[in-house]
Amino acid sequence: MAKLTKSQKLAAEKYDKTLSYSMEEASKLVKEITTTKFDASVDVDLRLGVDPRKADQMVRGVVALPHGTGKDVRVLVLCTPDKEQEAKDAGADHVGLDEYIKKIEGGWTDVDVIITMPTVMAKVGRIGRVLGPRGLMPNPKSGTVTLDVAKAVKEVKSGKIDFKVDKFGIIHASVGKVSFTAEQIKENALELISTVSKLKPASSKGTYFKVISLSSTMSSGITIDKGSIAGL
Repeated sequence: MAKLTKSQKLAAEKYDKTLSYSMEEASKLVKEITTTKFDASVDVDLRLGVDPRKADQMVRGVVALPHGTGKDVRVLVLCTPDKEQEAKDAGADHVGLDEYIKKIEGGWTDVDVIITMPTVMAKVGRIGRVLGPRGLMPNPKSGTVTLDVAKAVKEVKSGKIDFKVDKFGIIHASVGKVSFTAEQIKENALELISTVSKLKPASSKGTYFKVISLSSTMSSGITIDKGSIAGL
């Protein structure tokens, strides 16, 4: 087992892993226990009482984080020529259609989000086998297949993220950076949790939120006291 560094030991002394903390306390602690030299991401993990193997228990959606993600999101817009300028003006990093489909077929996927239009989905569908495994395939449910590409670009750039429960029943999402204030981290995390709470499948019985935790890149997870969150 690897030895802990001095900074990791000090971080471990700041909280008790056997206890649960309020979101307010955890948002402060996650900043204190982060030992990376770079601006680490802050993540929320939600273990849900659902069975993702059942179609009617798949939990997915989108949320606009009040304070954004702190990340520079690289956006590609695949659209018709008449929409290209709108997309560029909205802040898209890459705009085009056939030339980018060809690049993606060749293995290029150097973007974080792809936005497209319903009218060109037939072409985009050809690269689904490349985009799907990387989580880049546009989807109407996440707002990435739309005629209003400018609005979609602005929403993604300002902090709109999509989330989806994995095969283990866990939603993992980034809600900011360690450089955020504790208040910003708390508000972003609560916005995500509030959105997920509204998506509980009718067929899901028992406890919906089994475990909620907050962590940063390479830090331990801080268990959140569910009773401290209004509405749960």
